[in-house]
Amino acid sequence: MNTNFRIGFGYDVHAFAENRKLILGGIEIPYEKGLLGHSDADVLLHAICDALLGAFALGDIGKHFPDTDPKYKGADSTVLLKEVYAMITDQGYELANCDSTLVLEKPKLLDHIDSIREKIAELLDCSIDQISVKATTSEKMGFAGRGEGVAAYSTVLVQRK
Repeated sequence: MNTNFRIGFGYDVHAFAENRKLILGGIEIPYEKGLLGHSDADVLLHAICDALLGAFALGDIGKHFPDTDPKYKGADSTVLLKEVYAMITDQGYELANCDSTLVLEKPKLLDHIDSIREKIAELLDCSIDQISVKATTSEKMGFAGRGEGVAAYSTVLVQRK
């Protein structure tokens, strides 16, 4: 079996909540609500973590950073992503590319996408052209369409160094 490449898929969802900052891809986005979670609830970085972990059958973000552990209360998801990526690089792999989609009605993210891509590229020690981030609506259907929260999907391809 050729193991020079591995693919992983990640998904995460968080509900909107009052009195929280909205953090997406390690960037604070100005908005009236943030996302509810044990950590900073960065749904995008959580999906990327799950994709990376999935590429190596290492479980999910909850296995490594459980929401029942007080030390992760309010955790910065950029730190969690760096820890997950270290697990991948320690096995002799590096990111080939990451493709992610955020699903939400508001806020509109067009003006923030490049900053988010830059931040993720910095965290994963790669070029911005290896990082794709898109935002879409769900056409007012489902929880995201009703403005109740945000979903994130991510796929990664990692390659042997």
